[in-house]
Amino acid sequence: MMLAHLFLLLLALDHVVPDTPLQEVFDSLSFLFLYGNRSSRVPDTTVFRTEYDFIVIGAGSGGSVMANRLSENPNWNVLLLEVGKEENLVVNVPLTAGLTTATRFSWGYRSEPMDNACIGLEEGVCYWPKGRGLGGTSLINFLLYGRGHQRDYDEWEQAGNYGWGYKDVLKYFEKAEIIKGGKPNPQGYLHIEQSSFETPMLRKYIEAGKTFGYKEIDPNDKVQLGFYKALATMKNGERCSASRAYLRPVAHRPNLHISMKSWATKILIDPDTKTAYGVEFTKGKKLYRINATKEVILTAGAIASPQLLMISGIGPREHLESLNIPVIQDLKVGYNLQDHTTLSGLVFTINKPASIRERDMRSPEHFLNYMINRKGPFTVPGGAEGIAFVKTNNSDLPSDYPDMELVLGTGAVNNDESGSLRHTFGMTKEFYSKTYGMARGKHAFGIAPVLMRPRSRGRLSLKTTNPFHWPRMEGKFFDHPKDMETMIEGIKLAVQIGESKTFAQFGAKLLRTPFFGCEHKQFRSDEYWRCCVQQVGASIQHQSGTCKMGPGSDPDAVVNPELQVHGVRNLRVVDASIMPFLPAAHTNGVVFMIGEKAADMVKKHWENNIDS
Repeated sequence: MMLAHLFLLLLALDHVVPDTPLQEVFDSLSFLFLYGNRSSRVPDTTVFRTEYDFIVIGAGSGGSVMANRLSENPNWNVLLLEVGKEENLVVNVPLTAGLTTATRFSWGYRSEPMDNACIGLEEGVCYWPKGRGLGGTSLINFLLYGRGHQRDYDEWEQAGNYGWGYKDVLKYFEKAEIIKGGKPNPQGYLHIEQSSFETPMLRKYIEAGKTFGYKEIDPNDKVQLGFYKALATMKNGERCSASRAYLRPVAHRPNLHISMKSWATKILIDPDTKTAYGVEFTKGKKLYRINATKEVILTAGAIASPQLLMISGIGPREHLESLNIPVIQDLKVGYNLQDHTTLSGLVFTINKPASIRERDMRSPEHFLNYMINRKGPFTVPGGAEGIAFVKTNNSDLPSDYPDMELVLGTGAVNNDESGSLRHTFGMTKEFYSKTYGMARGKHAFGIAPVLMRPRSRGRLSLKTTNPFHWPRMEGKFFDHPKDMETMIEGIKLAVQIGESKTFAQFGAKLLRTPFFGCEHKQFRSDEYWRCCVQQVGASIQHQSGTCKMGPGSDPDAVVNPELQVHGVRNLRVVDASIMPFLPAAHTNGVVFMIGEKAADMVKKHWENNIDS
C-alpha cells in the first residue's frame, strides 16, 4: 500500500501552486520515477538568438510535430514557445486521465452560457479544459486515437482545399504512427496501441453491435462504421503525449530551442507589407521580441490561435475596431467554431463484478501491476474500452457515414469517488448526489453518445485586448434543431444497446433515478432526454474550426490550403482551428496528421524559394 499512498500524494502535490520549490522537487522526482534519467528532460531555453528561421507558437500536437520536422534541416534554426512546462507522473497514467483536467496542465477554460447545453453544470457553463504544457491537450485528453472517415477529407478537398483528400492525408497519418504489432515505421514518432486489459464488457459490446447490424472493424479502416476496441496514444501502457513522441527524442538538437513558461502576446506584422516578421512574448517577467526570418507558425489551438491572431490585428474588422485594434487583415477569425458534444452520465448497473470501480483501483495488486509491468486496468485510456460509430434512424448523411459515436466506459460515473470525472464533466455536487447517490458502489458501465457532425456553429471573440485574459467562447451547442434530434436518437440507441440481450447475463439496466433537474419529465421520453441534454450535455473537448481552411473564394476562410493566412505573408496556422468540418474522429490524431502535412508543405515552400 505504500506505493499507492505515494501515488496519491503525488497527485495531491500537483495541485500545489506552480513554480514553488516543492513543485519543482515534485517535477524532478516525478520525471525520475517515470523515465529514470533526469538528464533526458527537455532543456528549457533561457538565452535566445536575435532571430530564428521559424518561430512556432504552442507546443501542442501540431506545434510539437512542426518543431521536430523543421529542425530536421540542420541549416534551419527553430524556436518553439510554450506557456506551460514539461509533463510529470500525474498525466502519465491512462486510466486516471480525468484527474489531469484539475491540474496546472489545464487552462480550465469556461464557455459562455448556452441555451441548450451545460445549464445544470457548475456555474451554468461548459467546462473546456485545454492543455497547458509541452504536449498541449495531448497531456490531458483521454488518449483516444482515430484517423476519421475517408469522406471527412474528401469533403475538405471538395470544398476547395486541394491536397487534403483522403488519398493525400493517409500517408501523413501513416508517417506519424508507430502502431504496436503493426509494420515498422522508421519515420514515425507517435506510439499507438490498445490497452493490455479487457473487461468482459468489451466483447459483449462488440457482440451487441453485431445484433444491431454492425461489424467489428479495424480502428483505422477508411470507412468508420462499426465497433472496435479503443485505440490510444500510448507506449507500453503509458500516455504518449506529443511532447514525449516528438520533442523529447530531438530536444538536444542544437538548432532547436524550446522555451517553456513563455507566453506569446503578439505576432509582429508589418502593416504596410502585411508580412509577419516575429513574435512578442513574456518569460520570467521579461518581454522579448524575437524575429523570424522565414515564418511564424501559430499552433496554439482552436481557442488561443484565433485569440492571438485578433490581438495582432487579423480578424473581423468591426470586432477589432470596437476594441481599437488596428486592422491588418479583415478575416472571419473566431467563426465556424465546432465541437463534438455528448451526454455524460448514462449509467447501466450490473449484478456481477465485471466493471472497473474506482475503489477497486486502490488495490495493491492493480497498482503494483501497473507500476512494475505497465499492465492491468490502469492502461485503459480514460476508462474508455469500446468505440462504436453508428447511424441513427433519422440520419440524412451518406449511407456509410456515422452521425453518432458511442463510447463504452467499463466503469461509470456513479463510482467516481475522487470526483475527477464529476470535475471533468462539470457536474455539481447536488446533481451528482441526487442522480447517483443510490447507485454508489454498484458495479456499472457507461455508454457516452457523441454527436459527430454538428450543424450548430459557435464563435470565439475577444473580451479585451489583454492577451492574458480569456476570450469569449460561445459554443452554441444544439442550437440547430437537427443536432438535438440526432442526439436524442443516439441516446435511445445507446440505451437499447446497453439493455440488449447481449448484456442480459449481467442484468444490465439503465439507472432508474432520473437526472436531477429533469424529474418533472416522463422518464425516457424524448422530452426527458432533451432536458438531460440541456442540463448536462457538454463538450468532449474537440473544439475546432475557428481559423477555417478554404480557398480565396470562400468568404469564411482564414487560411488557404497551404495553411497560410489569407493576405498575410510568412504566417501559417497548424492546429485544430483550421478544420473546415469536424471529422468523425477524436481530433488529436487528426492534428498530428495536419502537423506532418504542414511540415512537408513548409519544407517544399522554402526549398523551392530562392531566398531560403
